[in-house]
Amino acid sequence: MAGTEDAYTAEPFVPRRGGLPALREAAADCRGCPLHRAATQTVFGAGKASARVMLVGEQPGDQEDRQGKPFVGPAGKLLDRALADAGIDPADAYVTNAVKHFKFTRAEPRKRRIHKAPTLRETTACGPWLAAELDRVAPELIVVLGATAGKALLGSSFRVTQVRGTVLEEEIHGRPERLVPTVHPSAVLRADDREGAYRGLVSDLEIAARALG
Repeated sequence: MAGTEDAYTAEPFVPRRGGLPALREAAADCRGCPLHRAATQTVFGAGKASARVMLVGEQPGDQEDRQGKPFVGPAGKLLDRALADAGIDPADAYVTNAVKHFKFTRAEPRKRRIHKAPTLRETTACGPWLAAELDRVAPELIVVLGATAGKALLGSSFRVTQVRGTVLEEEIHGRPERLVPTVHPSAVLRADDREGAYRGLVSDLEIAARALG
């Protein structure tokens, strides 16, 4: 599959058959866009295929890239706490990202890697993986964490501030889905009023918990 990264699509790498383990194994070799070159490894979704809720974030961070698991850094720890406070067991959630490779920049060589937002082209390239995860998990509800995830699922006109904390019904990759958008937990960590931002995140997740019944 030489030159596939220039096509900006993961489609040739996504297996048609098999469950989440088959997807995860195939994703490890994805070269559907140039982001795989600098990243340590693919960071695929984690959780059970029977999960009732799927949480979709932006992309792996530094810790996730090193460990190969999503939401294991500071934002992930905050998310687990917020889920528990909202009445959702983190163990019952499937967590993933719109983009599966860490995109970063360095101020200087050997300095720490600084997160860089993926482009719409990179997000779109990774779309087939997200579609495959939705197909295998078939969640009752999707929690959209932040603008990048929202644009990946709902299109470039998505604005998290306009729809956060509401239950949306949309067709995503050919399936009718219910979604609750909220901010990304990393935005809470960056907020001036961190306590207020955290309460807002929990409030949105409580709406997701009620939607799950």
